[in-house]
Amino acid sequence: MGPEKSKKSKKPANSVKAAAYRLIVLMGTVSLFGDITYEGARSITGPYLAVLGAGAAVVGVVSGLGDFLGYALRLVSGYVADRTRAYWPLTFAGYGLMLAIPALALTGNWKVAALLIVLERIGKAIRTPARDTILSHAAKEVGRGWGFGLHEFMDQTGAVMGPIIFTAVLLFKGNYGEGFKILLVPAVLSILLLARAAKKMPNPQNLEVSEKYKQFPREQEMRALPRLFWLYALFTFFSVAGMAHFQLIAFRIKASSLAPDALIPVLYVIDMAVAGGVALIMGRLYDKTGLRFLLIAPVLCLPVAWLSFTGGYTMALLGVAFLGIVLGTHETVMRAAIADLTPVSKRGFAYGVFNLIYGLAYLVGGVSMGFLYDKVSTMGLVAFSVLMEISAISIFLLTGFSRIKIQH
Repeated sequence: MGPEKSKKSKKPANSVKAAAYRLIVLMGTVSLFGDITYEGARSITGPYLAVLGAGAAVVGVVSGLGDFLGYALRLVSGYVADRTRAYWPLTFAGYGLMLAIPALALTGNWKVAALLIVLERIGKAIRTPARDTILSHAAKEVGRGWGFGLHEFMDQTGAVMGPIIFTAVLLFKGNYGEGFKILLVPAVLSILLLARAAKKMPNPQNLEVSEKYKQFPREQEMRALPRLFWLYALFTFFSVAGMAHFQLIAFRIKASSLAPDALIPVLYVIDMAVAGGVALIMGRLYDKTGLRFLLIAPVLCLPVAWLSFTGGYTMALLGVAFLGIVLGTHETVMRAAIADLTPVSKRGFAYGVFNLIYGLAYLVGGVSMGFLYDKVSTMGLVAFSVLMEISAISIFLLTGFSRIKIQH
């Protein structure tokens, strides 16, 4: 009787875990095809705008505005997601706007092309908090870090494939329009797979069977986000502000003639491949060690600027590899921690706030390091990066994250 009872008690848990894995893999595949679409386009939209007659200033404004809106609007979409619980509709709306990418093949006007590029970034802002909330429910049953790590691994696989596919089309067809047309295929596949995921799991919150949140009454869950979350947000800001951007590293490689132009996109692929490759490892380590593992993000970022801006090609290549490790850690561990630090009812808004702060820090760090590189010195850039990361480490140690226990 004893063994039989034990088997019966395990069956529901095993069933929930299997359903959680299916949802994570489905959503990972959605992201894989989505990344093929928009990362394939992002690797070439700058030159494409130039071909259509846009100047460098326009390219900079379109890129900066698109990325800013892609982060800032997540605060609004996260709030709407929590208030309406419309996680699937918001995710569909966001992925639907990704069709702006293949639509680039239909325009010969840089103004229309710029609008389509910005629309795709708005779509990412709409879908990301809702999608991450859906993932957080499934990831609770397999390990937050592992669940987000698996998703990030699949996501980055698409990020690697996209630029390669577009490059291959340019080599064989020599035409930007043909490249954008090809990207219609992964875009449609992404939306079809999303529909399948929504049909399979219309109520993903049912996967989160943890008792952790059941002890809180509804009115307590709906209060402001906990103090610890805001401390984590401050830690995130400094961690990200000190991160050297790939675009600036690539600019330095080009300006210093460290590598031929044709090799620079390959470095971007390496950056994305490393990020995807470490995601699973970082996710598993986070599940085993808890919030104290977050300290690895600023620690790993410390050598990136020094490697990338003070040596030759080999050191710059190491800098790109370290940057990939940092990005893989951010996209896995830092996203997983949000779900562990916030109640279910505020999670979409929490992801929105997190992404807004991430984007703001990305902007502040990029502008600061670009100015220092151009107007002061490379050592000034390195000093700024190190100062930001040491600030993040100090905040982490002073706020006692390492003593907080999270049940996985």
